[in-house]
Amino acid sequence: MNRHLEAFLEMLAAERGAARNTLAAYRADLEDAAGFAQRRAGEAPEAMSAETLRRYVSGLTDAGLSPRTAARRLSALRQFHRFLAREGVRADDPTEALDSPRKPALLPRPLQEEEVEALIAAAGRLAEKRAPLAVAVCELLYCSGLRASELIELPATALREDSPLVVVRGKGGKERLVPISARARAAALAAREASKGKEGSRWLFPSRGASGHLTRQTLNNLLNETALAAGLDPDRVSPHVLRHSFASHLLGRGADLRSLQVLLGHADIATTQIYTHVLEERLRALVEEHHPLSAARGAG
Repeated sequence: MNRHLEAFLEMLAAERGAARNTLAAYRADLEDAAGFAQRRAGEAPEAMSAETLRRYVSGLTDAGLSPRTAARRLSALRQFHRFLAREGVRADDPTEALDSPRKPALLPRPLQEEEVEALIAAAGRLAEKRAPLAVAVCELLYCSGLRASELIELPATALREDSPLVVVRGKGGKERLVPISARARAAALAAREASKGKEGSRWLFPSRGASGHLTRQTLNNLLNETALAAGLDPDRVSPHVLRHSFASHLLGRGADLRSLQVLLGHADIATTQIYTHVLEERLRALVEEHHPLSAARGAG
């Protein structure tokens, strides 16, 4: 394997604590791009030109890869070239001029309930330093339907022992009360206890970055790593997918749209009505099971 690719992967393992599955995914993505550069232009991985990279990225969609997968591969290439620039291997970053593949604005497919359980179980099996945080974010995103921005900006005072509710500041600065499970609360407190430099931080999930709290990038990377550990496609796991799964599973088990609107923090019920297909399926099943003239009852 190319020594610069190897050095990059070693950095991910040593400095970021990347798991084996995460490293394998990075290796596969970068080797695919490197193979393209070698075949098309005879370029080594550390010498790929902007034009070669542009052709590679545009060809991903032509090859039938989803925009999310193409975006993930571009992300790997960006990180690799930033590493090369930092190490003085290259004076430029050819990925700066590349546009990210556009992702279609479609409603994501929710995870199955057993897939969510597998995701949370896998989070607990990550490296010791990352597991508590991974479990906490998976539990909170799924049990409460929080947006990514709402999760990372939860204040340290959000969890109170005397209340099952959390005050969340949503879009437009509007606050709402969100119930969380005892399991999610325990996971969040365990993550905070395990975090470094937590003393005096105003955030529930502190970090050493400029914002002082967990970043979106770190959150997404953590979910990708957890998905790989659970044997799930990382493209199917994101804060938005877990929020969507929360909503879909609640409706499927009997919740109504108005209650869901409050829980999700939607200003307009029309926004919540994107989930009516779940409600329609439940009502159809209800009629088929209980109506005296339904085919299902007649067959019984």
